[in-house]
Amino acid sequence: MSYSKLKHGESVPFNETLSIQLIQQKDLVDIFKMFDDEEVNQYLFFAPADEALYQGFFAPIVEDTEKALEEQRWPDNPTFVIRDHQGQYMGMTAITQVMLLEGNREVGYQLPRLAWGQGIATRACQLMTELAFNELGSHKVCADCYGSNVGSYKTLEKCGYVREGEHADYYKTTQGFDSKLFYGMTKQQYLKRA
Repeated sequence: MSYSKLKHGESVPFNETLSIQLIQQKDLVDIFKMFDDEEVNQYLFFAPADEALYQGFFAPIVEDTEKALEEQRWPDNPTFVIRDHQGQYMGMTAITQVMLLEGNREVGYQLPRLAWGQGIATRACQLMTELAFNELGSHKVCADCYGSNVGSYKTLEKCGYVREGEHADYYKTTQGFDSKLFYGMTKQQYLKRA
C-alpha cells in the first residue's frame, strides 16, 4: 500500500478488485444512501437521520480533506471510500482523532450490504490501524460497536484488538436494549503483532 499516494488523494489498490481513496464531496450521496438502509443502520446509533445531520458531520471532514490535499498533509480525521473497479460504492473507513487526547484515535468502518462477508471490513481495519501507528504517530487506537454486531467485533478481534469493556443495555433498539462493547490496541500491542 502506498501511503504517499493515498495521502495525496490518489486512488490506490485496496485488494485485487477494489480501490481506496480519501473522501470527496461526490462520495456523500453513496454514504448517505447506505445510512438509510435498515440492515446497515441497525448498528449505527446516529442513523437513520435527516440528511442535514449527515451533512453537518461530513462537511467539515470533506473540507479538511480538501485543505489537507492542498497542504500535502494527512487530514485531521482521514476518511476513505472503497469502490470496485466499476466505481460501485463498497464502503467507507476512517481513523479519527479522539477529542482532546493527542495520540488517541478511533477506527471505524461501515459497509453497504452488498459488501458484507468479503473481508473488506477486516482489510479496512488493518489498513487504518497501520496508518494510525505507522503514519499518524498514535499510541492507542480504540473502537466500539453494538454487542449484537458480531461481524464488527469479530473484525476487531481478527485485527488484534482486545475487548476492554462493556456498557450493558447502552443502546435502545426496536428489539429492546443492546450493549456497547469497547475494544483497543496500544502501539506496543501492535508492534508485537507485526
